[in-house]
Amino acid sequence: MGRHETVQDIHKIFADLKCGPEGLTSPEIRLRLDKYGQNALKTETVSPLKKLLSYFWGPIPWMIEAAALLSLIVQDWVDFSIILVLLIFNAGIGFWEEAKASNALDALKNQMALKARVLRDGKWNEVDATNLVPGDLVRIRLGDVIPADVVLTEGEYLSVDQSALTGESLPVNKKAGNEAFSGSVAKQGEMEAVVTATGENTFFGRTAKLVESAGTASHFQKAVMKVGDFLIFIAIGLAMILVVTELLRGEPLIKLIQFVLILVVASIPVAMPAVLSVTMALGALSLSKKKAIVSKLQAIEEMAGIDILCSDKTGTLTKNQLDLGEPIVFGAPDKNNLILMAGLASKTDNGDAIDLAVLKGITDKSELSGYEQTSFSPFDPIRKRTEGTITKGDEKFIVTKGAPQVVLDLANVTGAEREKANSSINNFASKGFRALGVAKSYDGKQWEFLGILSLFDPPRDDSKITIIQAGEHGIQVKMVTGDDTAIGRETAGQLGMGTNMFPVSDLIGEDADPSHLTDSQVDMIENADGFARVFPEHKYAIVKALQERGHIVAMTGDGVNDAPALKQADAGIAVSGATDAARAAADLILTEPGLSVIIKAVEEARRIFERMMSYTIYRIAMTIDIMAFVVLAMLVFDFYPLTAVMIIMLALLDDIPIMTIAYDNTWLDPKPVRWQMGRVLSISSLLGFLAVIETFGMLWIGRDILHYPVEQLQTMLFLQLVAGGHLMLFVTRTKKAFWRSPHPAPKLFWAITGTQIFAAVICGMGWLVPAIPWMHILWVWLYNLIWMVVQDVFKLAAYRVMDGKSVHAQNFLRVANEPIFSRFTRHKK
Repeated sequence: MGRHETVQDIHKIFADLKCGPEGLTSPEIRLRLDKYGQNALKTETVSPLKKLLSYFWGPIPWMIEAAALLSLIVQDWVDFSIILVLLIFNAGIGFWEEAKASNALDALKNQMALKARVLRDGKWNEVDATNLVPGDLVRIRLGDVIPADVVLTEGEYLSVDQSALTGESLPVNKKAGNEAFSGSVAKQGEMEAVVTATGENTFFGRTAKLVESAGTASHFQKAVMKVGDFLIFIAIGLAMILVVTELLRGEPLIKLIQFVLILVVASIPVAMPAVLSVTMALGALSLSKKKAIVSKLQAIEEMAGIDILCSDKTGTLTKNQLDLGEPIVFGAPDKNNLILMAGLASKTDNGDAIDLAVLKGITDKSELSGYEQTSFSPFDPIRKRTEGTITKGDEKFIVTKGAPQVVLDLANVTGAEREKANSSINNFASKGFRALGVAKSYDGKQWEFLGILSLFDPPRDDSKITIIQAGEHGIQVKMVTGDDTAIGRETAGQLGMGTNMFPVSDLIGEDADPSHLTDSQVDMIENADGFARVFPEHKYAIVKALQERGHIVAMTGDGVNDAPALKQADAGIAVSGATDAARAAADLILTEPGLSVIIKAVEEARRIFERMMSYTIYRIAMTIDIMAFVVLAMLVFDFYPLTAVMIIMLALLDDIPIMTIAYDNTWLDPKPVRWQMGRVLSISSLLGFLAVIETFGMLWIGRDILHYPVEQLQTMLFLQLVAGGHLMLFVTRTKKAFWRSPHPAPKLFWAITGTQIFAAVICGMGWLVPAIPWMHILWVWLYNLIWMVVQDVFKLAAYRVMDGKSVHAQNFLRVANEPIFSRFTRHKK
């Protein structure tokens, strides 16, 4: 399990580092600090101002900024002020939410060795670990976090938990000449060591550098870019047609530029970044109440689309603690007595994981009463067993537990009994369990072999149900572990994950460069249920390979070894108790044990995604409606269908109340969802086209039936666009019939209702616009309600056609990928 422990020549290490067992002197330390720097990872911090300015960069901010610039040129200070406020509002929302998440992340950081015992100037002192340099001689004891990469030089042994670095679930025993890594924890023993690497040159530091190269663009960012490009194309194209035509008609240039400018601002999704940011921010707040902190808002949208979850085993799927399995009884009266005897050869004070697991296995603690442990010898790598001298009344005996072969030899077990024991040990090993032999003696010479205990790292209580729920949500869980294949398969089998698991070297090779993987290797990675003997570079390669195949990948982890893959993953999830490096690389940080919150996060993310999707479809359709109608009306009828004031009011009334969509109730999609821009643009274009027909219908009613003058006709068209736009949102917020979807959230419903009442009052009372009769306002409403049903029918038909094409395409691909022979035999049957 893990990498082979090499024994290094300590004298050569001292010679290479130009130091010795007497430690360094103060002048040498100063020189080495100048040469190597502090024992800490360099972190690049982006200034708040730079972060804020980044929100003014991108397609949609450019559109708003261009509009602001044009209004400045024509000295339209009212429009300039409105546009500037919207621009600052958009940037402020995103900046504030990211800063809030960043502060929460900083509050979580709590890991690193702060002090170290070091021999300097001939004396042992405690110093800040950040001041260690290569060549320093340090002393490491039980419970210490190893402060730098070291080579052990003196002492009997040291048991080290390096699961945060390598993924191995059990502590590793080390002796003089072995290397120990920064960030691992001493579990037993005491040794001296010489520092060989600090800061970025440590194993921890090299992993952090790998994190820097990881990362992938958010699907949300790509989608917003595409939406922005699409709307820019429509707005600029129609604006150019209008400008050319009106100039040929002799329209004054300044007046035309002002109107086109205001029209473009009303048409483009000025508040789109703010609406989407608020939606995700409220989702992040909801997740924080469920014990998950979002460090990057875009991760919420990514969570909605994940179809593969790569999960670290140790401490994530398992408890990262040892439990007793079913024992094999030999000389003991029963299994309870066997566990009791092993418990008497254990000691709580040592904090040894095996001792604690054995003692926890004694279900009735009253059985220990009456027994007194008069002496105890802890485990060491030479004897490979513990030993306790026990008295109970007049009875005195010795019990031992340890490596089964050592205990079997101690008890001189031979013949059939030895074969049975060896068979049991091999059976445990095949499952990845650790075996312990237990024996008892009254004189320390003649030993009776009592039996064999098995130890394993048990799955978390909620892991199995979480994996089942993940499957129900269309997410495949792949185990990723640093442990041996046998351990991984046994755990996977217990969790119902599937046991198609391989050592990662068989799939990727030692190179672990994702760019060098062949198609057959990626096929194996895609089809595997899990990966064993995995190291940091492997995890990164696995995530990268799956992403290349079009999967949206989430990665859970807690250790330094997980950090590169956490950052590369579309959604990196640091579980409770994760290291600082893992938290910093992750998008989602769990603050309590268990994985069940991941399913809650996925469900919340899919609801948020539905809200963002419905708003995006609505906003594109409205852009088409406003822009296409106004331009076509001017080209065909040669009059302004809306005034500049109406257009500005329309922009405000359309967008600001719609921010409450962040609170909306939505249907929960049972499968992963992602941005399908062809689908989004098709539905929104269809609804936008219908809305243009609807608005022209109102123009015909007002002009040819009611015979309104231009001023009142403009008021009616203004009311039509406000009412029709908001009713369209009820159509876009669901793929089903609007009356069968979850009811609108009260905040959304009343925001829209309040806006409609306000618009009706404006038109009825003649505030800022010419008044029209209240009865005609009612007719506008009835007209829009009828069109709402028409739009919904077309929407349902469009989704049915697209879903049918999608199914046909999937069936075609499935049949096309089948071998010819299997297709022939299937048809023959």
